Amino acid sequence: MNDARMANPAVVIPEAMPAILGVVKAAKKGGVPESVLELVHLRASQINGCSYCVVAGITSAKRSGESDERLHAVAAWREAPFFTDAERAALELSEHVTRLADRAVVPDDVWNAAAAHFDEKQLASLVLWISLTNFFNRVNATTRQPAGAAW
Repeated sequence: MNDARMANPAVVIPEAMPAILGVVKAAKKGGVPESVLELVHLRASQINGCSYCVVAGITSAKRSGESDERLHAVAAWREAPFFTDAERAALELSEHVTRLADRAVVPDDVWNAAAAHFDEKQLASLVLWISLTNFFNRVNATTRQPAGAAW
């Protein structure tokens, strides 16, 4: 296990923590099922190679009742039979938001697929949640926060 380069920045600058937690709390109030939020968090964290967030995401998802079978298949969600159409739309949106620099925009077909399953408030929740995940991934990967460590 690698040692962290530094303590988590949100601990070093504790004034950041209430704002971060406030956005987390708000994003969870958008009406998106907890299981969908867990899945998109895990997928974005896998793409970004954030071991801290992958491990934390799996732990959180399991506490929320997510099955090992589905968690193991998130990386290959397109080929796995375990996900609903709404979950697939959210996972695809998560991939496109996470890889924004690869395409410059989220394609209309990806957005429209998500909008077919989620209303505007839920879409806002998903966009905030995916963006927060990318924020956490960047903070934790940059500072090399070790998987399984507590803040």
